[in-house]
Amino acid sequence: MKMSKLFCQTLREFPQDAEVISHKLLVRAGYIRKLANGIYNYLPLMQRVLTKVENIIREEMNAAGAQELLMPFVQPEELWKESGRWDVYGKELMRMKDRHDRGMCLGPTHEEVITFIAREGIRSYKQLPVNLYQIQSKFRDEIRPRFGLLRGREFIMKDAYSFDVDQAGLDKEYKNMADTYNRIFTRCGLETKMVQSDSGAIGGSVSHEFMVLVNENDENNAGENDVFYCTKCDYSANSNHAVSKLNPAETDGKFEKAEIVDTPNTKTIEELAEFLKVPSTVICKALVYVIDGKYVVALIRGDRTVEETKLMNAFEGNEIRIARNDEIDEIMQNSGFSAVAGFIGPKGLKGVSIIADETVRELKNFVVGINQTDKHLVGANWGKDVELPEKICDIRLVETKDRCPVCGEELKVTKGIEVGNIFQLGTKYSKAMNATFTDKDGTEKSFIMGCYGIGVSRTAAAAVERYHDDFGIIWPLSIAPYTVVIVPVSDVDEAQMGCANKMYEELNKAGVEVLLDDRSERAGVKLKDADLIGIPFRVTVGKTLNEGKVEFKDRKTNEITLLTPDEAVNKIIEISKTIK
Repeated sequence: MKMSKLFCQTLREFPQDAEVISHKLLVRAGYIRKLANGIYNYLPLMQRVLTKVENIIREEMNAAGAQELLMPFVQPEELWKESGRWDVYGKELMRMKDRHDRGMCLGPTHEEVITFIAREGIRSYKQLPVNLYQIQSKFRDEIRPRFGLLRGREFIMKDAYSFDVDQAGLDKEYKNMADTYNRIFTRCGLETKMVQSDSGAIGGSVSHEFMVLVNENDENNAGENDVFYCTKCDYSANSNHAVSKLNPAETDGKFEKAEIVDTPNTKTIEELAEFLKVPSTVICKALVYVIDGKYVVALIRGDRTVEETKLMNAFEGNEIRIARNDEIDEIMQNSGFSAVAGFIGPKGLKGVSIIADETVRELKNFVVGINQTDKHLVGANWGKDVELPEKICDIRLVETKDRCPVCGEELKVTKGIEVGNIFQLGTKYSKAMNATFTDKDGTEKSFIMGCYGIGVSRTAAAAVERYHDDFGIIWPLSIAPYTVVIVPVSDVDEAQMGCANKMYEELNKAGVEVLLDDRSERAGVKLKDADLIGIPFRVTVGKTLNEGKVEFKDRKTNEITLLTPDEAVNKIIEISKTIK
């Protein structure tokens, strides 16, 4: 391809609405253009990258025994009602009516459709196991789309679904897909970490995410999740799923008796601890949440933080937020109290569900709110002064220096971008939608299902997040739009243009993906564009041609070597043979 014909307009400045480096560079380098909030046009350079990512996925999925199909982007309401997700999925589901007033939605995911396909097409255990996948656009009406392709409303995704006769079969396919994902991301030039994760709206009992770890020293990095991991064993988990062993802490308040004390103007744990001259570890903190429209009070040790996804999952909820002041007033009025946030306690509350984190179980002679502003109960003990809630589970956010739950080593934390996920769905959808097969013994059984997703457009954006410098993108060779760009310094110098065109033709003939910058632009503009666009290798044909040499630049290392034109051509051909 010649640059004079390539549909690509680079920009001098970053777009004003871009926050992260992948968004900034993909727009500035002419890969994407915004159409609407969270919706982008993929321009020719981007389409080449996406096609390469998709082809790698196809090759590895096919080699792993999966079969490709294509499901409708628009889905009927009835299927979502069968699964029970129509009313609970949330506003991210774009709902609509067709001309016959039938409910439809734009597919954010395809569990319902694939279960319908299996229900209609698989009758016997003899047809199992099977793994079906597609690569297609999805749509989720995100409330705050941001970060360009990393959190858009429309995106390209590979989603696969497996059907097995039993759990053993699912376990085998789950491992097969995990191994396949490792090969896919390795071929895309990305080092990923497989971490335990939350299943979210997809559901299921076991799930893992594949995270690309980003450079935390880059202030523009788009690391969206904290990843906790152990350097001594293999434990790693997303922050919304991570668990830990706590370091020793003071949990006995050592108050001589239980009594109500005045604690004026102590709305925060820090203010309360300072006022009472006690460590925050002997304070029982109460936080009020709204989960799917219902009030929940979460109790946790004063020095810890509630992990909201864990809390929401404890109530099998779909949406969670902190309660507003007027909602707290409503709870207080219904319970016959008068208190503001900071003085809430579990005793005597009505119309709320109460849950306790495991950290409060060990508290003795502790401090807790009593639903009276400017007052707290000190010296409290469970079962005597306050009842310990029946619902107790891990709802805390893991923090740095917590210890590994497996081996006890201190946990490390870093930022990561999710590019893939795998779920063990079990019979969540097959039972709800009555999708069954006839087993060996003649009985009807529900399919045991798994779900496996890869964000195609996210993978490309994550590669930019991971590989870039001050000059632009540095694409991994396997997914770069072109392998090499040839830049003649002067488009009017016959010798330079003759050499550049000859190399271009030889590389094209050898099947190398080559770009020739034949534009009538200043040399500086062409060289800067080559770095910005991120082509892995650059051949500059300039003054050194007088000595029979051209400049060969490795974009990854920025090393420049002088080679003869023939040497440069042969080197590029050999490099292109290594692309898998």
